[in-house]
Amino acid sequence: MRVTVQKAEDIATSALAKLGYSPKDTETISHHLIDSELRGYGIAGLARILSIADRLAGEQPRSAIEVTTQSPTSAQLDGHDTLGYLVAHKATQLAIEKAKASGVSAVGANGTYYTGMLSYYAEMAAAEDLVTVIASNCTPWVAPEGTFKPLVGTNPFCIGVPTDGVPIIYDIGTSKIIHAQAMLARRKGEQLPTDTAYDEDGEMTTDPDKALKGALKVWGGAKGSGLAIAVQLLGILAGSPALPPDLQDFGYFIMVIDPARFRPMGDFKREVGKLIEAFHSAPSISGAALRMPFERSNRRRAEVKAGGVLEVDDVVVERLEKLIQGE
Repeated sequence: MRVTVQKAEDIATSALAKLGYSPKDTETISHHLIDSELRGYGIAGLARILSIADRLAGEQPRSAIEVTTQSPTSAQLDGHDTLGYLVAHKATQLAIEKAKASGVSAVGANGTYYTGMLSYYAEMAAAEDLVTVIASNCTPWVAPEGTFKPLVGTNPFCIGVPTDGVPIIYDIGTSKIIHAQAMLARRKGEQLPTDTAYDEDGEMTTDPDKALKGALKVWGGAKGSGLAIAVQLLGILAGSPALPPDLQDFGYFIMVIDPARFRPMGDFKREVGKLIEAFHSAPSISGAALRMPFERSNRRRAEVKAGGVLEVDDVVVERLEKLIQGE
């Protein structure tokens, strides 16, 4: 369904308010979700509000994020079961403040769920000329290489670097498909892509119901499994249990670095620019120019904003409108 960006924003704001979020929290969550839509990740855009509604199950959303410990360069936050879009946003803001003051910072957060796109937080820091390393673990929905038992989360990992133009942001999940994709396929009555999920007995399946009872397949074989395990460990460092319960107690870890503490910022950006230019000018096997991570996402966002129209799944819009109407 084609909807204007403004209508999508209105739907998100109204639906989140209906769920009980404050105007301030609604603005924070909505901006993240709409950014996901603008960048072409509708699976984790407006559709995520339906999953949040399922998770709340009629209860008032929580917002008591507590800083439990901190130093000039570190902090630990307990989200007390607050939505991850809010917890990670606060953790990132705190990490940015500390890195700007001290040169480097590390902040962990636990007691949360649904963190969203790690690239969103990396872009926040890149706008302040800061480098980031971010990891977020979650419920074990993913089977690592060699088993069909879910032992790790979808576990995204992200690195962000500021430039004189579009930041370089590498944000990748460590499962072949994300949990939100299986959830949306179930809502729409569609099948999953082949070779992406197991049922409870270890047989490959395209049925989202069976996949959600079984496991998603890890991305990248043994190498992807290793990265997923590394993210799981950083989640533990951030206060999460080793195997978080279903949609509970996810961990979020962010390290923020001020490049100017290592070399002059102009020098740093100049060298990063040389790398970008080397990629852009390299001969292409496919005929399409090589791009740096985040360039395509950033370009799509600009194009959609200019056009003012989004493509959103009919089912998602219809269910959100029913939610807003209290049906």
